[in-house]
Amino acid sequence: MSVANIFGIAGSALNAQTVRMNLAASNLANASTSAGSAGEAYKAKRPVFQALMEQQHTTSGAPNLGGVKIDKIIDDKSSTPRVFEPNNPQSDKDGYVYKSNVSEIAETVEMMAAARSYQNNIEVVNTARQLMLRTLDIIKG
Repeated sequence: MSVANIFGIAGSALNAQTVRMNLAASNLANASTSAGSAGEAYKAKRPVFQALMEQQHTTSGAPNLGGVKIDKIIDDKSSTPRVFEPNNPQSDKDGYVYKSNVSEIAETVEMMAAARSYQNNIEVVNTARQLMLRTLDIIKG
């Protein structure tokens, strides 16, 4: 495995974790939204990661075996809370509004986990860079 592969694999993980953090931020931004029906209510978004372990899974955006990519983004299937708010202009004929299914606690944990994984991959890049520099010093000396 070449050093370029190490950077590519870590880079794919950094990209995937960035998408994960962006989705968590979007979910948090929509946590207190409401709608007039369950179908219109905001559904939390979740990334589905795919390990790049076979050549046919790689793409120009994620060319390295051993990396990771976002396969798709799905809606969280958990139920949308129904709240009685007859004075809300979005309420249905029975006086209910439908809140988003976002759990602020779960999203905060998701962001912390994504940030930690991002930091770990930055450490991989830094370590590989340091090893390259040490190798160059040995060759020079």
